[in-house]
Amino acid sequence: MIPLTLYWSPDCAQHQVSPGHPESPDRLIAIRDLLERTGQWDAIHKVQARAATFDEIALVHPRAYIQFIAEATGRGPAVVDGADTEVSVGSLQAALKVVGAGLQATDDVLSGQSRTAFILGRPPGHHALPDRAMGFCLFANIALAAVYARRTYGVERIAIIDWDVHHGNGTQAIFYETDQVFYVSTHEFPLYPGTGRSDEEGMGQGRTYNRNFPLSAHKDDTDYLQIFEGPLADAILGYRPELILISAGFDAHEHDPLAHMRVTDEGFTRMTDVVVRLAGELCEGRIISFLEGGYHLGGLAQSVSGHLAALAQGASEGASSDEVGPVQTNEDTPQLR
Repeated sequence: MIPLTLYWSPDCAQHQVSPGHPESPDRLIAIRDLLERTGQWDAIHKVQARAATFDEIALVHPRAYIQFIAEATGRGPAVVDGADTEVSVGSLQAALKVVGAGLQATDDVLSGQSRTAFILGRPPGHHALPDRAMGFCLFANIALAAVYARRTYGVERIAIIDWDVHHGNGTQAIFYETDQVFYVSTHEFPLYPGTGRSDEEGMGQGRTYNRNFPLSAHKDDTDYLQIFEGPLADAILGYRPELILISAGFDAHEHDPLAHMRVTDEGFTRMTDVVVRLAGELCEGRIISFLEGGYHLGGLAQSVSGHLAALAQGASEGASSDEVGPVQTNEDTPQLR
């Protein structure tokens, strides 16, 4: 079994934005440059991502919305949300590759080929609503992986841990009425997009399966770890997921220009350590992590490097081919209700 697989595509750099836009290809370049300097790039098992199909995107997004994004990107530079979510002619292929990477990672982790996975791609996804782009996000990358895991492998309990500094309103909205995905978020509040209050707990069958930990500005490693090692860990232990997904945004970093938190590179590594321990106890170490935000290039690269090292070390320490088996495929499993 491979301890950690990294999924990437050069097409993700073809999602072009206007000069000065924080969600630029420079983010991926900075990460890769550091990983190459540290030797991690050569040491990690890597897979070039395939493109998701429109049928796969339609697991979450209406066909009309998918067509809208396809047409907008085909026309060239445009803004698709009336704010700051920009697209170019390369954006559709980049977005399809990020989603495809998540689906590949789901196949590989749930089949037992890889213990953990990291999606190194852009655009991010946790703000995307089913029928609306938001916050630099076009498609709901992590939500699509969760629905795919449910449909294809019959996974009944999936936990999404979102530590991006901005609340993942899109992910929350998609799963707000289901108990099959437990969404947990730590984020600065108030801050864009304005959602993520502690009383947003889910509705109907999803009531109590949505947990937000809004934090005031200037919180640091200690504040985050108190949550991760306390109520967040308790919530995940109580839910007992079969798979853990991470919306790994690194914009709570102390140097990030879009927020006001004080998390260090080491803080993100220690947060990863907590999730690795939980996954080892609950779901045979199965973790798939998706890059979300992070806009200070140096802080982003260092934080991703530490995150990958923690995933790889935890997977190597916990995995052996005779203790972690595949999840059986179930093609007849219905969609999330």
